[in-house]
Amino acid sequence: MKVLLVEDDASTAAYVCNGLREEGHEVDHAPRGALGLELALTRPYDAAVVDRMLPDLDGLSLLKAVRAAGRRTPAIFLTAVGGVDDRVEGLEAGADDYLMKPFAFSELMARLNALARRTAPERREETVLAIADLEMNLIARTVARAGQAIDLQPREFRLLEFMMRNRGRVLTRTMLLERVWQFHFDPKTNVVETHVSRLRAKVDRPFGAEMIRTVRGSGYLIDAPA
Repeated sequence: MKVLLVEDDASTAAYVCNGLREEGHEVDHAPRGALGLELALTRPYDAAVVDRMLPDLDGLSLLKAVRAAGRRTPAIFLTAVGGVDDRVEGLEAGADDYLMKPFAFSELMARLNALARRTAPERREETVLAIADLEMNLIARTVARAGQAIDLQPREFRLLEFMMRNRGRVLTRTMLLERVWQFHFDPKTNVVETHVSRLRAKVDRPFGAEMIRTVRGSGYLIDAPA
């Protein structure tokens, strides 16, 4: 299981991360809400464990943004706030479960396993990304629009996958460099612009309907044709 942990308390984070890894699971830890949201929207996870009280973006806002983006990653709230109204608010924000602090790791693991069993069929279906008539098969590594196959180079495929996973979201040049090219610095080249242009030539122009758009001064996004 691959788990996203969004928790600002260092001791709690270490406790959960160590426990998950000892059980043989992968875990990404985000100590801030904004970073947690970025990871949740750009990487695939089997489950997320989210603290409600976080720096810069609270857990409720984080999960609402994840659900608004169409991501259905199962999520458990970890929190010291345990009133009935608080639990209801968390569940209505999109949480699948709620666990009070302090907690036993064995209970958290049992709840994660229960979520995994409930959502296993749904996760297996997440092998195809689709926006309007554009479809990407992540297993076969194929792309087609209106039923017509589109031949993409590996880097073009990764760029399009990242954009499709973030449908309707403006992606900056820096974000694309980090997530698609793993550059954590500006290479001072037009590599992003060149690859976006190539994608447009293959995904948009032959079909006469624009999906990849430039947001002037901000970046790029992909969505259904206007």
